[in-house]
Amino acid sequence: MNKPETLEELYTRRFEWIPEQLGQNIGHLNVFRLPHSPGKPIPYRRRDYFKVTLCVGASRIHYADKVLEVKKQALVFSNPFIPYKWEHLEDVIDGFYVIFNQRFFNQFGNVNQYEVFQPNGNHVFELDDDQVKQVSGVYERMFEEIESDYIHKYDLLRNMVYELLHFAMKTQAATTSIGLHINASQRIYWLFLELLERQFPIDDDHPQIELRSASDFANHLNVHVNHLNRAVKESSGKSTSVLIGERIFRESKIMLKQSQWNVSEIAYALNFKEATHFNNFFKKHAAVSPTVFRNN
Repeated sequence: MNKPETLEELYTRRFEWIPEQLGQNIGHLNVFRLPHSPGKPIPYRRRDYFKVTLCVGASRIHYADKVLEVKKQALVFSNPFIPYKWEHLEDVIDGFYVIFNQRFFNQFGNVNQYEVFQPNGNHVFELDDDQVKQVSGVYERMFEEIESDYIHKYDLLRNMVYELLHFAMKTQAATTSIGLHINASQRIYWLFLELLERQFPIDDDHPQIELRSASDFANHLNVHVNHLNRAVKESSGKSTSVLIGERIFRESKIMLKQSQWNVSEIAYALNFKEATHFNNFFKKHAAVSPTVFRNN
């Protein structure tokens, strides 16, 4: 699997320069305008940073194992856990994007708890023209603030990221706001999801996931497995094993399509004892074998 693109690689690829503070292991945020001048095609891969993009112009977004169509304009949230790439169907007319790493929000809330950054959440929000004007205003204020010498400007910038996040979630009536007032079961559920996601991506430095069963996760969370199962069921409506299986299945599809690893190597990476066990698991979910899925 390709390693996630780092912020340093992004700056080099897009701007041919690297901010000095990136090497200081501190939080980072920056904001940019669209469109950019044409560059090299951007590969489908993970990034090790978060990104919130307002893009005006029809496009197609390859996101994990899905392809999402944007007819005119949208606000899009991407995170380090899910690989993606953009395919612009027409010239990008206007837009902005803000990038930041996890350290930028250290001790300032947990953006991962919001569904726009959750694997099963909504990540693409189509906007009308009035909504584009409102969101553009937030980005314009980001530009003003990042250029200011106000000592607490980064607190304001964090608030503006949250403003984008809440704006998107409020556009969908059915969306549930998460992370502000969670009970004990929801807290265990989100800790479980975070632990599940931390196992990915798989690469040369992290060649195999370690946690495969509900008991594995319960031990790491220091709770009884029955307690974990109740919390997960109460919060998601699904069993712990089903959620683990769904996540492993999604990762297996990504690896089959995006990596050069053979089926046995993928089975090992996903912690199946035998390749035949992985074949049976995959066929149960996809109704075809891993090899057939890869070749289609």
